Amino acid sequence: MKHYLQVVTLVLFFSQLFGWQTVYGEVKSLSVDKAHSNIYFSIDHIFSKINGRFDDFEAEIRFDPADLEGSRFYFKIMVDSIDTNIAKRDKHLLSSDFFDAGKYPEMTFESVSITDMGDSRFDVLGKLTVKGQVYDFVLPLVFAGVKDHPAISGKKVAGFNGTVTLDRLAYRVGGGKFYDMGIIGKDVDVLVSLEALSR
Repeated sequence: MKHYLQVVTLVLFFSQLFGWQTVYGEVKSLSVDKAHSNIYFSIDHIFSKINGRFDDFEAEIRFDPADLEGSRFYFKIMVDSIDTNIAKRDKHLLSSDFFDAGKYPEMTFESVSITDMGDSRFDVLGKLTVKGQVYDFVLPLVFAGVKDHPAISGKKVAGFNGTVTLDRLAYRVGGGKFYDMGIIGKDVDVLVSLEALSR
């Protein structure tokens, strides 16, 4: 009886394992559902937190945890889509004091390699371009899973979430004037939350 239970357990384990990999294989190429995806940020302002987001961005995702070498993440953010809910502040952020959006209208991130960190966590190493300069950057992502879309027949939906803190001064977003005055912090918390659909 004990041997029988062990065999059944192994059969169930491998059926789930290979079934799970098959589902992954079905959603290697993904298109981001922009209506349900967001790129948020938060930064200190004296004693409060200022929150914002970028409303216009593009993303290309090819993901298979069984083939990380063949997986890829690419993001392009339109800087002038920044939204902190205050038009005057947004205009200032787009000026040469910060993003200089007239000269540098886009920010991009393109993966170079992806490392499995365990527990559905992946470190995406890539090249981040901000204001015309390219930087090595690691975007940590949690793979939330994949399933049949409950509202769109024949589509699968996958989820990715990640948070990272970066020093805006290291990327030349602001010259430090407002940081030295104690008005705006230098550390920016960025939240990436994505739903992506099978093509």
